[in-house]
Amino acid sequence: MSNKINVIVTARECKNNNERLIRKFCKKVKKERIIEQVRDRKRYKKPSVVKKEKRIRAQRARQREALKKQRAIERRNRNKK
Repeated sequence: MSNKINVIVTARECKNNNERLIRKFCKKVKKERIIEQVRDRKRYKKPSVVKKEKRIRAQRARQREALKKQRAIERRNRNKK
C-alpha cells in the first residue's frame, strides 16, 4: 500500500525565485494530499468511520463534477447568444 510520491520542484522551474519555489512545492504537496495522509494516520480510526468519510468525500467529488458540467453548459449557452 506504499504509494511512492515524488514531489520535485526545481529552481530552474521557478526561475530561481525562492518564494515561488516554496509556493509551488506547497501546491504540489496539497494536491498529492500528503499532509492529510499524515494527519489521518496519527490516530486509529474505526473501519466504519473510514468508510463513512470515504463515502462523503466521493459524494462531494460527484457534486463538484456535476457543478463543473453545469457551469460549462451555461458558458456554452451564453456564448451562443
